[in-house]
Formats: sequence, C-alpha cells, structure tokens
Amino acid sequence: MNQAEVTKLVSKLRIKVNPEPRRLRNAQGPEGRLNKLRKTVTGLFKYERIELTHNRADEARQYAERLISEAIRHGDCHKPTMEIADFWLLEKELVHKLFKVLVPRYENSNTAFTRMYKAPRPEYSRNYEMAILELKGNPYPALVNKQTHNRLLIQNVLLDAAKYDYRQAKYAEMANKIGKAEESHKQSEKNSSIKANVLEEKSTES
Repeated sequence: MNQAEVTKLVSKLRIKVNPEPRRLRNAQGPEGRLNKLRKTVTGLFKYERIELTHNRADEARQYAERLISEAIRHGDCHKPTMEIADFWLLEKELVHKLFKVLVPRYENSNTAFTRMYKAPRPEYSRNYEMAILELKGNPYPALVNKQTHNRLLIQNVLLDAAKYDYRQAKYAEMANKIGKAEESHKQSEKNSSIKANVLEEKSTES
C-alpha cells in the first residue's frame, strides 16, 4: 500500500501537530497518561471549553480533532468509529452528543473544530503554561473580541454612562449660571427702577 492509498484511510488533521513527543509524565506510566488524555477529551466534549496546562491541551486537541473528523467521515453506523468514540468518551451520553450535535455542527466546516488560546499565568504558580481549549460554536461568550466598537461591551456601556452623567452635570451647571445671571439682571433692573422712582419723587417735591 503506497502513501496515496494510506491518506485515503485516515483524514488529515486541520491543526498543526508538534513533531516532538510531549512530556506528559504520570505516576502510573503510559496507561495513566492515556487515561488522563481520555478524561481531558471527555471534559472538552462535555463542557466545550476547559482550562488546563498547555502541553496537555495541545496533546488532547489532536485526539479530539481526529475523533470529530472520523465521526463526520464514517457516521454512527461505522463500527470502528463507534469503538473509538466509546474508548475516548468516558461518559457514554457524550457519544450521542458527538454524532447528533457535533457532527451536524461541523460537517460543512473547512477549518479546525477546536481553538486553543494561551491563558494568563497565575502570579503564584509552578511556572506551568496554561491554555484554554474549546470547541468552536460553543454557547459561551467569545474570548477574543473582533468588534472593538460594539456598544454592548461592558466597558463601552460604562463609558457611555459616564459621558451621560458628565453632560447632565454640565447642563445643570450651565442652567444654574443662566438662572443666576437672569436673577442678577432682574435685580439690577429692579434697583434701577427704584432709583428712577426716588429721583422722580425728589424732583416733584422740589
């Protein structure tokens, strides 16, 4: 079997795969390492967004991408694909979610099915690089905002409220100044009329 025929058997991953092996040490050896990856893939399919170490996220992402790709390619009537899904998904209701929810979501997709972001490292940590791994199309708010001028963002809502309060304070200050100016003008007119009456009375008396 040549290389061209082999590529027909296995679909190509749509993510970059690190050629160097990951150092995911486990006290239980390779079996414990594999069980940890199975728990990670199960958590990703269940919650659709998880935070974990970068190496573990990058390693588990490959298996999640392969599982979704094979499910789209063969469907739920393909026995080897069902066995793979049953092995990687520890909670069996997630097998139903894979074929009935995720496959229709990604069957027309031309890009990767997952995203991975670098997460901020805690100040007091063991110097592990953290990452966020998520399935595309999840119901959570986007981690990266592409619309910087969206008025519904919390920072824009707060800025608009601050601008409104500032304008209202300025309008109140201007109204007070105008009111005081009108009162002083009326008072000056009243004083001038009183003086005019006094002078007129003096002139009549004389």
